[in-house]
Amino acid sequence: MGESLRFVSQSLEQSDRFGRALAQSLLPGLTVALNGELGAGKTALVRSVSSYLGADPDQVNSPTFVLLQLYVDGRLPVAHFDTYRLGDVDEFLAIGGEDYLLDEETVCFVEWAERISDALPPDHLQIRIAHAGESSRRYEVLAAGPQSRRVLQELDRQFDRSDLSPGFGGTAN
Repeated sequence: MGESLRFVSQSLEQSDRFGRALAQSLLPGLTVALNGELGAGKTALVRSVSSYLGADPDQVNSPTFVLLQLYVDGRLPVAHFDTYRLGDVDEFLAIGGEDYLLDEETVCFVEWAERISDALPPDHLQIRIAHAGESSRRYEVLAAGPQSRRVLQELDRQFDRSDLSPGFGGTAN
């Protein structure tokens, strides 16, 4: 991976602000690989981002059993995958997942992305989320190529350091 950004959110509100910043930074065609344990906040992040893109947040839920949810009523169309129940990358390819990953207009969010890492485009944004307390989360955002690096740089630019006071501290490298 190339550049990265790390920070801790101390509240749901701060995590939602990260979702807003990510929504404002996204580029069409980007894949966002989401990894983290059960309940870490992967779907909550997709809900936040999608709502700031203009989708109805009540329509955004975990696609664990349906594998894919589409949200097309916002600034950018979003394909939201949950690959937790897939046995391997071939199952992802069999449902046509690669078509969305290659779509230059759609932003793809892939929960449990490590399960299909071989299918991910070389240039993607990876977000690792970990529990840091009841409503606190630790985020690590990594860029793998030129498009994801541009998104990461824009995301970092949006992080006004005064907005990142106690506990919402970030480092970019």
